[in-house]
Amino acid sequence: MGKTRQIIPTARRDELVIQEVDGETLVYDLKSYKAHCLNRTSALIWKHCDGKRSMDEVSRKIEAELGTLLPQEVIWLAVEQLEKSGLLQEAVPRGSVERRMSRREMARKLGIATAIALPFIASIEAPAAIQAASCAGPEEPCGGTNPPCCPGLICFSNSCVFP
Repeated sequence: MGKTRQIIPTARRDELVIQEVDGETLVYDLKSYKAHCLNRTSALIWKHCDGKRSMDEVSRKIEAELGTLLPQEVIWLAVEQLEKSGLLQEAVPRGSVERRMSRREMARKLGIATAIALPFIASIEAPAAIQAASCAGPEEPCGGTNPPCCPGLICFSNSCVFP
């Protein structure tokens, strides 16, 4: 893909808990209860998603920070992954953009050395607090919206007790 003046979308920053750990960025979305782990490449690209910079500008900045050439296809892959993860404020513009390669296709095309720098986002859905409580222990409330009693206990008068 050639150089483009297409503007990169804006990263979402509201209702997120962000923590950098060992070269990765962990993002917990308070709205969707999803946790995302961005590798260094994805995190750098997300950092530069400000809704003002063009693909060319972001590409140059990322290359300077990583110290290696990063094809624009790689940046677009990260932007699309960020969109799918709900970490962008607006959708990725699709009109003038040709079909992009998958991560696997890109790894084949670019080779193993560059494949290590490919953007990657791992996401999991965290249970809501009520779902996280698997069972109620002795003397804890049960019934209604409360969790069921743990094995070996019964719910009696809205309290978990030993039989």
